[in-house]
Amino acid sequence: MMPILMKGHERPLTFLTYDRERDLLLSCGKDHRVCGSPTMASASAPIAATTVPFGVVISQETPRASSPAARIRPPSCGTFRPVSSYSPLILTPARSVDLSVGDRLAVITTDPFMELSSAIHVKRIAKDPADQVGESALILKGPQGRIQRAVWWPLNRTIISAGEDAVIRIWDSETGKLLKENDKEVGHKKAITSLAKSVDGSHFLTGSLDKSAKLWDIRMLTLIKTYVTERPVNAVALSPLLDHVVLGGGQDASAVTTTDHRAGKFEAKFYDRVLQEEIGGAKGHFGPIIGFVAFMNT
Repeated sequence: MMPILMKGHERPLTFLTYDRERDLLLSCGKDHRVCGSPTMASASAPIAATTVPFGVVISQETPRASSPAARIRPPSCGTFRPVSSYSPLILTPARSVDLSVGDRLAVITTDPFMELSSAIHVKRIAKDPADQVGESALILKGPQGRIQRAVWWPLNRTIISAGEDAVIRIWDSETGKLLKENDKEVGHKKAITSLAKSVDGSHFLTGSLDKSAKLWDIRMLTLIKTYVTERPVNAVALSPLLDHVVLGGGQDASAVTTTDHRAGKFEAKFYDRVLQEEIGGAKGHFGPIIGFVAFMNT
């Protein structure tokens, strides 16, 4: 496997994602930038953000993208311009964002800050930016620590969240009622760092600092498969075409400077989704993989 090097950030990346057609790659970084590049290109076109963006999601129905810091639109590959600077009424740092089917709702997770606890905010998105309001339509509270990821699930009826308390929760998106929690006996033992949905909406994958990734059934929230690694898992993804999963992570950042890149185990590892066996890897990172990983439709 030959890696393709793409440069656009001056500081560590926090998020990676493709658009629906998988021909445009977007990335967020701690340098206050959201960058985009055509697939297979060697450079990225940056767009500045006012704060560190930890997530970006591309609209499926309209040519828009949304992040906690800015909204951008790609009129052509590799070129970006701001569409609107929508600043929802959130008093704490935003961690992740996800658009609903139809692009009329957004779910945003926020970090604990000062005396404010972490929360999940549901925002309504107006067709006309001039009509946009900042108040949340619904606020979900209960998880302890950072809520690393919250995503919409079938027909926008439920929201799935996961975070530092190692618990996966399913919420009713209309009432805010907690519907289910995963069985802690088979769940992760340490903080959940990432969550990825399957294309068909039947299952999802979580990664954790307990050096494992787990595949879950969406309806019953039961464990299907477990993928064990030798490193903390910071990023996970499911192939849209093949029975493959990819896990990224590595040695904790605080200890990276005390060893070399081989001992840090910074490779991205590929596993067979059914057999749970490692089938390959991709080297090249000098430091832990802390951004998200994604598959192309090829």
